[in-house]
Amino acid sequence: MKTRYVAVRLKIPDNQAYTALVVLQRLGIALGQVERSEIYEREEEAGGAAELARRTMRDESVFNPNKHTLAVLEQNVPRTGEVWIEECDTPRAPNRPRYIGWRLFLTDGTPADRATIEAATTRLLCNPAIERAIM
Repeated sequence: MKTRYVAVRLKIPDNQAYTALVVLQRLGIALGQVERSEIYEREEEAGGAAELARRTMRDESVFNPNKHTLAVLEQNVPRTGEVWIEECDTPRAPNRPRYIGWRLFLTDGTPADRATIEAATTRLLCNPAIERAIM
């Protein structure tokens, strides 16, 4: 078995992502869009990524087809323009996300660069007293 990460994101308007976007813009960080995903750690079994996606979509505590989209991530690291936030000292549970992923896009629609991600992380997205950021 291989450990894989699955990103579950709202396809309906995400108020948390919108609020983060507005606050980051007011803080002087030039962004055009913010996406928030719950990142789940799963074991990939026979059937590969497609079977992992089907199995995750059947878990009603994680996925609702009316409001979520799902992506099995190619690599077990944040995607371009993304930071993962992990709560420190939080017990692991299968139906609880391992990380919250914040994917940041510039005003031209391209993924944010590392300096922009670091600024957003330190100014709003991560509380270092109780969370850890992975870039």
